[in-house]
Amino acid sequence: MSDFKQLSRSVQGLTVLVTGAASGMGRATARVFAAEGANVAVTDISAEGTLAIAGEITAHGGTAKAWTLDVADREQIVAVVNDVAAHFGGLDIVVNNAGISVRIAIDEDGYDEAWAKAMAVMLTAHPRIIRAALPHLRKSKSPRIVNIASTEALGATALHSPYAAAKAGVTGLTRSLAVELGREGITVNCICPGPIRTAITERIPEEHKAIYARRRTALGRYGAPEEVAHMTLSLCLPAASFLTGAVIPVDGGLMARNA
Repeated sequence: MSDFKQLSRSVQGLTVLVTGAASGMGRATARVFAAEGANVAVTDISAEGTLAIAGEITAHGGTAKAWTLDVADREQIVAVVNDVAAHFGGLDIVVNNAGISVRIAIDEDGYDEAWAKAMAVMLTAHPRIIRAALPHLRKSKSPRIVNIASTEALGATALHSPYAAAKAGVTGLTRSLAVELGREGITVNCICPGPIRTAITERIPEEHKAIYARRRTALGRYGAPEEVAHMTLSLCLPAASFLTGAVIPVDGGLMARNA
């Protein structure tokens, strides 16, 4: 029997770049990593939001810096990723979290524009960010990529076809890159959040949330952004070195429930 192998469960000193970090799951992810001692690159299209979250982190003793980033802009991606690596002396973890809400019927005016925007922000941005980050990740001792998709990629809702298609694309991208990058020790995994309390779901009346959660989830409630963020953290631990290509629902049992 081989000797017990001690594996690190700490991200202390590692650098993580989080997109869409000004609110919701991105904000929670930035805060969770910072609390564990990581250097956090807070990126979002909202300049005010990134500054606020970076300020929250530093006020609590963490290490963070804000960057304004429109993930639909290829040139901004390259510039920000390289600046993050230069500022912190490297880049170890990428969390592709940025997303938008898209609700439109297939025959509605403006569908083509909605489709293009959904793909640009929630699918095309991912490989662009990963491509920009790869030279830095290849220098890391614990390189990790986590893509945030949705349970809409696993079981869709009417009027969300651009959103569902983009998120399904993220799951395919994740598996493909896990195979492609695996021999380099770079793990690529995907989280599919279910009903989570974020700015996107804030507009849903509380009574409707309660009815939906009781009917659809095993736990009978909506999740908190921090519950997704902690799964993201788990996938990025140095000890999570043999987990790659996984698509993990964090959905309170939504996909497990038959009726």
